[in-house]
Amino acid sequence: MSSQVKGTGAAAEPGIVAAMLVLLTDRSPARALPALEELHLDLKIEPLAVGSLVHVVRLGPDAVVVDAAENPGQGFAICTQLQAADARLPVLLVVERDQLAKYPWQEVAEDFLYPGAPEQEIRVRLALLRARHGAGDGSVTRLGPLAIDSDSYRVTAAGRPLDLTFKEFELLRFLAQQPGRVFTRPALLREVWGYDFYGGTRTVDVHVRRLRAKLGPEHEHLIETVRSVGYRAAEPEG
Repeated sequence: MSSQVKGTGAAAEPGIVAAMLVLLTDRSPARALPALEELHLDLKIEPLAVGSLVHVVRLGPDAVVVDAAENPGQGFAICTQLQAADARLPVLLVVERDQLAKYPWQEVAEDFLYPGAPEQEIRVRLALLRARHGAGDGSVTRLGPLAIDSDSYRVTAAGRPLDLTFKEFELLRFLAQQPGRVFTRPALLREVWGYDFYGGTRTVDVHVRRLRAKLGPEHEHLIETVRSVGYRAAEPEG
C-alpha cells in the first residue's frame, strides 16, 4: 500500500512540471531526499522492492525516483526491472558518489541526484525529464495511470499509447478533468458533442463501451457507470 505525502498547502512552485512522483525507498522522504518535500508535489511512497513495481506502473507517475543511496544493488535491480517492464516511466536515481562506477546506471536511469540535493537542482532535473518525454507544461490531465495530453491529443495508459478517436479523447478528457463527478447522458451530449448534436443518448453509451475496450481490462474501471444516472471518472486513490 502506498502512502501519499502532500505539500504544506502552497501551490506547486513555478517551473515544477511533474504532477505526480513515486519515490521508491526504504527510508522516510526526509532522509532520502529532504528537499523533495519542499516542492509541494503529489508524492507517493513505495518500498524499494520488486513487489512495488506493479503498483507504480498502474499509477503511471510523471517520474519515478529510486533511492539507491543505502542499497545500490537493490536500487539497480529495481531500475532494471522498471526498464524490463517497458513502462516508459522516467527514472531519477538517488545515489552516492562512490557508487557511480559500480553499476552501469546510465543503462537503467535517465538522470541522477546525490543525497541532499537542493530544491532548485531537483526542480531542474524534473523539468529536464519532463522535456525529454515531450510533455507540455500544464497540458496533461491524469486519471490514475492515464496521461491525457491536450496539446498532442495523445493518451497513454501506464506508458502504452492508446488509439482513440477525437470524440473518445474528448469524452475521456472531460470526465478525467472532474473525477468523481457524475454526468448524465444528456449532459455529456451537451458538453462533449455540443448543443447541436441530435444523435441521442445511446451515442454516449457506444463511445463509453468503445473507450473501455481500448483501455483494456486493467484500466476499464476508470470509467464508472452510475446506474440510472450516467457516468463518471473514478476518483483518485488515496
